[in-house]
Amino acid sequence: MTKSANKGTEISRQVVLPFMKSLEISLKSIRVRFFRSMITTMSLVLAVSFLCFVRVGTDTANGLLQTQDPTYRQALVRAGYDLEPGATSTGSSAKERWIVILSLLVCVVGIVNAQLMAVTERFREIGTIKCLGALDSFVLRLFVLEAGMQGLAGAGIGALLGTVAALLNSLIRFGFVAWKHVYWLAVGKSIVFAVAIGCVLSLLGVLYPAIVAARMQPVEAMRVEQ
Repeated sequence: MTKSANKGTEISRQVVLPFMKSLEISLKSIRVRFFRSMITTMSLVLAVSFLCFVRVGTDTANGLLQTQDPTYRQALVRAGYDLEPGATSTGSSAKERWIVILSLLVCVVGIVNAQLMAVTERFREIGTIKCLGALDSFVLRLFVLEAGMQGLAGAGIGALLGTVAALLNSLIRFGFVAWKHVYWLAVGKSIVFAVAIGCVLSLLGVLYPAIVAARMQPVEAMRVEQ
C-alpha cells in the first residue's frame, strides 16, 4: 500500500489468482458436494440422452433409406417413420422435437434452481473469500468452472447412454442390417452436437446464480445464519 497526500490510500499492486488454482478450488468444491452435484447433473444426463437417442435413431433410419431397398423402406414405415415417396432421408417427428425442447427447458430450470440453492448454502464461503480480496470475476469464474465440468461430464454420459439406447433400439427393430448401413460419421456428429448442447445448457443454467453470488456484498454474506 502507498499513501498520497491528495488521493489518500491507493493500491500499488494486486494479487491475481491463477486459473489453475481456480480449477483446483472448483474440483474440490465438486468433491465436497458430490451427491448434490450428481442430482444437478442427472437432469442434464436425461435431457441429453433423449436428444442423442432421437438424433442417432434418425441417423440409423437415414442409413437404411440410402440403400434404396424397398424392404427397408417398408420396415421403416411399419416402425412409425412418415416417409414421402422417393425420400432418401427422414427427420424426427414434430412430436419428438417438441418433447426434446421441453425436456431441455426443464433441464435448464432444474439447473438454475439447484445452483441457486448452492449459492444459498455457500453464503459464508463466498463472503469469506471476498473478505480475503477475491474479486467478483473470481467468484463468477468458480461457479462457471464448476458448471462447465458438471455439464461436460453429464452431457458426455447422457450422449453415451442415448447413443447406446438408439443403436440397441435399431438392432431390435431392424436387425444387424441397421448397423451395417449406418453412417458412423453422422452418429459421431450427433454425439458432438448433443454434448455441446448439454454444456451450453449447463452454462446458461449457472449464469444467473453465478452473477448473484459475484455481486453479493461480503458483509451480507457473512451475516447470514446457516
